[in-house]
Amino acid sequence: MSKVHVFDHPLIQHKLSIMRSKDTGTKEFRELLEEISMLMVYEVTRDLPTQDVEVETPICKCTTKMLAGKKLGIVPILRAGLGMVEGVTRLIPAARVGHIGLYRDPETHEPVEYYCKLPADSENRELLVLDPMLATGGSASDAITMIKKRGCHHIRLVNLIAAPEGIAKVQKDHPDVDIYVAGLDEKLNEHAYIVPGLGDAGDRLFGTK
Repeated sequence: MSKVHVFDHPLIQHKLSIMRSKDTGTKEFRELLEEISMLMVYEVTRDLPTQDVEVETPICKCTTKMLAGKKLGIVPILRAGLGMVEGVTRLIPAARVGHIGLYRDPETHEPVEYYCKLPADSENRELLVLDPMLATGGSASDAITMIKKRGCHHIRLVNLIAAPEGIAKVQKDHPDVDIYVAGLDEKLNEHAYIVPGLGDAGDRLFGTK
């Protein structure tokens, strides 16, 4: 079974609390999402492999560490996942960026696919799938399925907030994919929104509601 990593870092929790407030405007919401994403990916990548390399400093030569193994890629789920990209690429500027387009049917609450574009060499990369909200888990699970069908099997899911129902769905469908969240909330309501959550992340991010 995949692991669920809940980050309790004070800075992450402080910024997340501000994002939850209904009085937080679009500009501040967008900036906070970027900041939390950067803080989260710092922890998500903690176990990346390194190798010894020789570097010549202004003083002398020395042996030090640099990243080794698979290169990284990030795959935001449109549209809200776009708000996490800048924060991640600030720490990993060489990461390739793909995109997956899914929307939730307002009647069935099931995800509908409309776009998928991944880096040409994504099967050789460690991929971070980004989406602020893990509610029913349907969109995330379908996105991961789409990625796997294209030959990619080294995948991590990064969410701002998750509901237990979404966690259970992804773990059932993709037991090999670890899940990283800043907040694990109580439940879903009758409209499949996370409680207490922060509302519709896409609308708050882009000011469309």
